[in-house]
Amino acid sequence: MSPPLYKLSASLQGHEDDVRGVVFPSAGSVISASRDSTVRVWRASTNSTDYSDHINSTGSAFINAVTYVPPSTKYPEGLIVSGGQETIIEVRQPGTTATDAEFLLLGHAHNVCTLDAYGDIIVSGSWDGTARVWRNWETQHVLEGHEGAVWAVLALSETEIVTGGADKTIRLWKDGKQVAVLGGHTDCVRGLCRLPNGLFASCANDATIRIWSRVGHQLQELHGHTNYIYSIAALPTGEIVSSGEDRTVRVWKDGACVQTITHPAISVWSVAACSENGDIVSGASDRIVRVFSREQKRWASPEALTAFDESVKASAIPANQIGDIQKDKLPGQEALQQPGKKDGQVIMVRNGQNVEAYTWSNAERTWVNVGTVVDAVGSNQKKLYNGKEYDFVFDVDIQEGQPPLKLPYNASENPFDAARRFLENNELPISYLDTVGNFIVQNSQGVSLGGGQSTGGAPDPWGSDNRYRPGDSNANPAPTPSAPPRPRFLPHSEYLTIATSNLTTVEKKFNEFNQELVDGDRKDVALNPDDMSTISELIAFLQKTQKPPAGTTPEAVSRGLELLVQVISTWPVPKRLPALDLLRVLAASSPVVPEFKTGHKNILSVITSSVSVSPEHANNAMLVVRAFVNMFQTNSGKEFVDQNHSEILRIVKNVAKDTTNRNLKIAEATLLLNFAVLFRTKNESKKALSTLDRITTLINSETDAETAFRNLMAMGTLMTMGGEVKETAVTTYKAESAAKAAAARIQDVRISQISEDFGRVVGAC
Repeated sequence: MSPPLYKLSASLQGHEDDVRGVVFPSAGSVISASRDSTVRVWRASTNSTDYSDHINSTGSAFINAVTYVPPSTKYPEGLIVSGGQETIIEVRQPGTTATDAEFLLLGHAHNVCTLDAYGDIIVSGSWDGTARVWRNWETQHVLEGHEGAVWAVLALSETEIVTGGADKTIRLWKDGKQVAVLGGHTDCVRGLCRLPNGLFASCANDATIRIWSRVGHQLQELHGHTNYIYSIAALPTGEIVSSGEDRTVRVWKDGACVQTITHPAISVWSVAACSENGDIVSGASDRIVRVFSREQKRWASPEALTAFDESVKASAIPANQIGDIQKDKLPGQEALQQPGKKDGQVIMVRNGQNVEAYTWSNAERTWVNVGTVVDAVGSNQKKLYNGKEYDFVFDVDIQEGQPPLKLPYNASENPFDAARRFLENNELPISYLDTVGNFIVQNSQGVSLGGGQSTGGAPDPWGSDNRYRPGDSNANPAPTPSAPPRPRFLPHSEYLTIATSNLTTVEKKFNEFNQELVDGDRKDVALNPDDMSTISELIAFLQKTQKPPAGTTPEAVSRGLELLVQVISTWPVPKRLPALDLLRVLAASSPVVPEFKTGHKNILSVITSSVSVSPEHANNAMLVVRAFVNMFQTNSGKEFVDQNHSEILRIVKNVAKDTTNRNLKIAEATLLLNFAVLFRTKNESKKALSTLDRITTLINSETDAETAFRNLMAMGTLMTMGGEVKETAVTTYKAESAAKAAAARIQDVRISQISEDFGRVVGAC
């Protein structure tokens, strides 16, 4: 007997970008994480189909992963754990309105892409190639061994961990030690889940689900998805539910797909199940969280069910998800008279000039229209490179006087995978990855799958999503990255920026704070509607261009800066965050920040005369330091920080001393590195000597890999100046010994490599 069908229970709308993670901790309670930088808690009303939502946390970058720690005596509502592009894992109570998290888990050096909780531990996986086991909010084990990003983690017990990654392997760990490496999957492993009897399941970009014993024997392989499978979960019945790039959630029983739920979205990123009632929840690229139930009493209204079916039918399917289609050879509507062979089977039929996709429902014994196939982006404007067609072929100037290198990229692939491939093919340092990846993102903006007809899906800038169709002989997946050549880090010669920002979220928060001042009878400091319009123009300008045209200063920029200064000087300190965030973005793209003057004050005196930069307000201080970092991007900015280096470094040292805010520590390290590049470029030995003490103090005390690496880069770059600077660093501050001690203290390959570079610099004549 077939199990009852799942039908839509509720569509939860509120997120402003892709929903990347979902959790279903209890009946009537759903948690979701999104690229809009928020984690939301949704609670059902008494009729269980209407939900209210609460924004539980807001960051400044994509949030990719979320998990839930069950209730305890101290935390009767449990805890929500989330992580993403900011590298920090936040732990918060559900429903909190507090600004600060209960706990911050610091350690990963790159994007956090997966989380799991079990008993007293939390497990995380990251782009940095490691998984971490956390106990009592501190790192208990660092699991190193994967040769790429760790996309999936699972705790079978408090001592037994399973990880899956971009290197196509699944690895088993016991007490922090690797005990087995499992092959089988032929592409990136994307999801893991616990099953009854100690078993576990995995899913991957190879479009398969595999069932494993606790010790790693493969027991079963499930086929049905036609593209990447991103997420997998277990139902209380022992059935499996999965979701992926073929727009579907699929339910599996005894190795067979028993139901296929097509979504009106390009990607169904995440799926989770409620252990109490068996309902499931999905998160997708159309920004909607959806709950499905087998219980008729929890189904949505007939009108809502019809609307969902119609939205699926009306959705556009990019042709590159289907493969080559020869329209004249497709059958007509008569093909729908023949029953399908299995649940979820897809066929294409002609309907006039259109090509429609249908999927077979075993339970309903009918073909269901799931959308119209449209041409893929750029299909009529492809560029040929090395015998293959691409949406873009960028010219990248690496060395003056040499011809530019070619960087091919398809809008359907992950920009950072394309960047990595470009660096490896041209034997360039992998440290350029973020720069090249962001270049691709910026120069391919506005392109979406489906030629503008998609329902919200766009190339995933933070996932390994080349989006080829598994099994298609014409597909050209990116090759598995080979080990890049060993980069030499010293001397560093480029000024770093910290300019990434979700400007939409910043604007929303700016408006919210300003309205609170108006409502709170603080109109004396609140901005009027014309001023807020100017702020919106400034944000729109930054979103559109990121850098003003040479020699021009648009009125929105100059007037907007005046308003930012006004806010920084007069608003309550906790509400200055959005203004400071805009200031640091503007500092990276325009000389107006360092050139700002009002009376006898410049931007430095404006900042120091306010209380924005104080240890009590670490996030404000962090954004100020980032603004100083970003000033190195313009000539006026470099001149300004050079002239004021002593005061800037004094301010930053005072505010960052003994801080536990990782973002502030990284900002200070980046500032010191930029100063090192500047002093070396201008051969300013005295200024270089003035920074050695602070850099050495940070190197000797730091345990965070990214912060330590940037401080070591700063010290090493100064050492390459030679002469008195090198001698003082080596003899007085024991730079080489400090680097070796850091390599022993922090298990990170870059720290070990730069320690080796220190030895090379010290030994050079």
